[in-house]
Amino acid sequence: MGRLTKKPLSLLIPALLLTGSYAANAETIPPVSAEAEAIAQETIIVDGHIDVPYRVHAKWEDVSVATEGGDFDYPRAKKGGLTAPFMSIYVPASLDNSDESTAVAHQLIDLVEAMVYRSPEKFAIAKSVADVTAQFKKGLISLPMGMENGSPVQGSLENLKTFYERGIRYITLAHSLSNHIADSSYDLRRQWHGLSPFGKELVAEMNNLGIMVDISHVSDDAFYQAIEISKVPVIASHSSLRKYTPGFERNMNDDMVKKLGENGGVIMINFGSSFVSKETQDWRNNLTKQKNKLIKEMGEDSAEVAAFDEKYRKENPYPYSTLSQVLDHIDHVVELIGIDHVGIGSDFDGVGDSLPTGLKDVSTYPNLVQGMLDRGYSRKDIEKVLSGNLLRVWSEVEKYAAAH
Repeated sequence: MGRLTKKPLSLLIPALLLTGSYAANAETIPPVSAEAEAIAQETIIVDGHIDVPYRVHAKWEDVSVATEGGDFDYPRAKKGGLTAPFMSIYVPASLDNSDESTAVAHQLIDLVEAMVYRSPEKFAIAKSVADVTAQFKKGLISLPMGMENGSPVQGSLENLKTFYERGIRYITLAHSLSNHIADSSYDLRRQWHGLSPFGKELVAEMNNLGIMVDISHVSDDAFYQAIEISKVPVIASHSSLRKYTPGFERNMNDDMVKKLGENGGVIMINFGSSFVSKETQDWRNNLTKQKNKLIKEMGEDSAEVAAFDEKYRKENPYPYSTLSQVLDHIDHVVELIGIDHVGIGSDFDGVGDSLPTGLKDVSTYPNLVQGMLDRGYSRKDIEKVLSGNLLRVWSEVEKYAAAH
């Protein structure tokens, strides 16, 4: 079945559809220069979103050593120069409005703590910018944590404080369904028309505690309301641009990116092919359309429907996005709002086998660095994208909380 895919079947190309025939991709990945390797190894690299906790929760793997599956393990992270991957404390939307959502979040935090306990010479929990900086100097990989889906808060500011104390430093307000905090970009029901009354209270309290507000996944209205309420910059921990994926509300449009820039925030580019490429979006939409048509004609339990996925992928090879297309997203943010507002939020271990050519796992950040060098970015600007911009926002959030 391929790697674990945490997104709902209807929202993402599941790994099972990506085993078999693929579209040929002509992009040649340029060799990585000594300069690119040096930048990757000598710079703090913050990735805004990596789904290791949910991956090992579903099927245990010791990521302190080389693993056959997944996109992250310690050897590959060291090879790629990855320094501070935000561990995603992802709670499925199916658990919304249940005590189980809170329990699962704590279990996933336990798993991150266990990674550090088992390998303290390799990993360390990071709860502050100072932790990340100090641990980088020691050669450790920092593991800050962000909660994907605010459902585990369960309407309780006490729960929010507990999660802060355990190390949660951003919260993605919603995921694939609207919850008690905010409407989701994926959910046709817009019960709150943005943020709920509690969601508005929550954003303010996140500011006060020092938890970054993450607007990835939320509806456009929820984004604008969060920006309006927040007294500090917000982030999009793993989002890309709607310019290149028309109609895909999960990504941000140009007006939203501009508003994010005015707010001082950062959009961290998601690497998943369906986030990056219109061709991949069209492939997914066509698959869904044709399958639904067949279900209507033949019945959901028919042999034809059972055989559809395999037949479709053989006749229509999956069109992976490319490293160049990911760089296009970075370029466009820079064109719109400048170099100070873009970062990387790969979604490694969260998007199945849909990753672009040249960016298949955490060993490949030097390819991204080389691509930026080839496009004329200076080392100073590359360092901002790799970590400087996110660390700036995190520092501003810390300073505001310290004063409140």
